[in-house]
Amino acid sequence: MIVYSISDIEKLTGVKAHTIRIWEKRYGIIPHRRTDTNIRFFTDEDLEVILNIALLNKKGYKISKIAGMDADKIKQAVAAFCEVDEMFEDQIDSLTLAMIELNEFNFVKILDQHIKSKGLEKTMDEIVYPFLDKLSIMWIAGSVRGVHETFVTNIIKSKLFVEIDQIRILPNLATKKFLIYLPEGEDHELSLLFLNYLVKIRGGQVFYMGSNIKYPEVLEAISIFKPDFIFTLFNDSYSDTSLQPYIDDICKASGDGIFGVSGYQVINQKLNAPDNLIVFDSLYQIISFINSRLSSKQLA
Repeated sequence: MIVYSISDIEKLTGVKAHTIRIWEKRYGIIPHRRTDTNIRFFTDEDLEVILNIALLNKKGYKISKIAGMDADKIKQAVAAFCEVDEMFEDQIDSLTLAMIELNEFNFVKILDQHIKSKGLEKTMDEIVYPFLDKLSIMWIAGSVRGVHETFVTNIIKSKLFVEIDQIRILPNLATKKFLIYLPEGEDHELSLLFLNYLVKIRGGQVFYMGSNIKYPEVLEAISIFKPDFIFTLFNDSYSDTSLQPYIDDICKASGDGIFGVSGYQVINQKLNAPDNLIVFDSLYQIISFINSRLSSKQLA
């Protein structure tokens, strides 16, 4: 069983510790748990309860009313609010609840409605990436397991694939070419799939190789495709060895092309940057770079 301190719960839910204590003492809606040494702790179930209460409270439910509702009625009320509105924080809380419960219906409904009303790009910026940031905090706290990550990743990837597949590709030979891939040892490809979408929707040519790509395959792709820009990430790979030789070889092989890199290992290692290497500190820098190179958006 995973347990949390009250400060953990405060970080994960956004509900102040003082408020949690009031809910507990005055309304009795949160179980009072203490260790044998009298240390207050919370469980997975408590985390879910507090997220539910917080969401209903933000929607106008008084705590006294919530206290009179049983668990099923609370869940029904929360389900009714799993709709897209301007309160992005509420949607992130709703996605968190759906993830904890492995509730695909609610998770997909939230994403689909936001994509329909805002488009994929704003959905990623306003909902998905803030949610993934929260998910990373929950990983550190130990409140999510591998099954939760798999659940989230597979759904978001499927949405990206659908949106990418709907882009009408035009035979514009004059447009810039982008080669996008993840090297061996890297398999977290959500950001790279999103870049694939961003380039294609702006009219660029993309060769998306996928994840865990071997070095000779990258060289072969560069030789045949002759990209203007190459993008990749180094987070888990090259943690025990220098990244410099790999960087130097790809920059040399790309000729006049630009090699754009990002990730923890790029920032962590002190690299000597060849003239055609660009180090990006964030996804937003990469998006800005793409926008500067592809001025016209491709119309469907």
